[in-house]
Amino acid sequence: MSFAALGLSEKMLEGVRAMGYTDPTPIQLRAIPLVLSGKDVIGSAQTGTGKTAAFALPILSKLGSHNPVGPRALILEPTRELAAQVETAIRDYSRFTDLKTTVVFGGVGYGKQNDELKAGADIVAATPGRLLDHLEQGTLKLDKVEFLVLDEADRMLDMGFLPDVRRLVEQCPRKRHTALFSATIPPQIETLIQWAMHNPETIEIGARRSPAENVKHVIYPVSDTQKTDLLLALLESVNYDSVIIFCRTKHGADRVATTLKRANHAVAVLHSNRTQKEREQALEGFREGKFEVLVATDIAARGLDIADVSHVINYDVPQHPEDYIHRIGRTGRAEATGDAFTIMIAEDAPHVFAIERFISQKIPRVKMEKFEYRYTALFEEPKAGAPAGFPGKVRGGRVHGGYHFAPGGRRR
Repeated sequence: MSFAALGLSEKMLEGVRAMGYTDPTPIQLRAIPLVLSGKDVIGSAQTGTGKTAAFALPILSKLGSHNPVGPRALILEPTRELAAQVETAIRDYSRFTDLKTTVVFGGVGYGKQNDELKAGADIVAATPGRLLDHLEQGTLKLDKVEFLVLDEADRMLDMGFLPDVRRLVEQCPRKRHTALFSATIPPQIETLIQWAMHNPETIEIGARRSPAENVKHVIYPVSDTQKTDLLLALLESVNYDSVIIFCRTKHGADRVATTLKRANHAVAVLHSNRTQKEREQALEGFREGKFEVLVATDIAARGLDIADVSHVINYDVPQHPEDYIHRIGRTGRAEATGDAFTIMIAEDAPHVFAIERFISQKIPRVKMEKFEYRYTALFEEPKAGAPAGFPGKVRGGRVHGGYHFAPGGRRR
């Protein structure tokens, strides 16, 4: 089915053609008619499936032309990068209309945002905190909102934004169209759905509980005292084009980045404590090849448009199994192959077991050749029935239990 058959306005079809799109993706095929018909929608789809266009194109079609009454569409995002990315996409889709779009997020001054809001924005893409600031300052009202989109809702939950989201939803008219997109629906999101939405239709496209087949992923067990040494050895032994290294905390990301810079790697850092200018420079420099390594927290795991990443390294094992899928999904995109490595220390064993249970497969353990390992119980054979990574036995000085000895996963 073509975009023209979905009921979009002619102006939107012009925008779609100008973007070079030909056929709608599955999430677009199912979501666009529902949004056009005024139905509330719950969508579950992986990054890269065209989710933004799935809600933006029908909303823009319904809005039609500019109306200075105030924002008529509000899109909430968990991070500044996602809000900026969505705003850029909407500007592209609506290039043949007079609709006005602005983005609202923290980390920058209020001047430009105040000017654009005063001029009358039809669509606002925003993070919750800064949007609440504008409401309190009286520079923005949400009483004219006809379309509300809660994007990456589970990520907003993880980041503690749900109370702010509730406050914002309360400022919107009861009579509105609401769309919610979330990779998972934990109980708190289910409660939000029941409270904020009216008889929503659920769309589930490619809900993934396993890594993409074109991504080779392995685990490198190591003692906690050698974690950084192994990371440096991996970067020395692997032929990579670009690599994202995920850390659990902002301070951890800064420490890893400092270590890599001392080892003469070109490194950018991305986490929520960086200024907006620093974050934009990090992303742009990484995309353009100025930086070969991007060290990031999970802020970079979802949604961001970063292509041609050859390797992902989990310096810290993610604590939520879904985040493992999102992280390693940053490589192997657009049908390219990719490699994903996870460095595992003893205390990570429960989290690794949870990931393997979630994806219903055991992740191969790999031991680097020519790396002087110190002893760790992770090299022992698991006892019968014990989860992978828990202590077992060492036989005859050699490690048993399925460990694969390989030269750092070198790309061939």
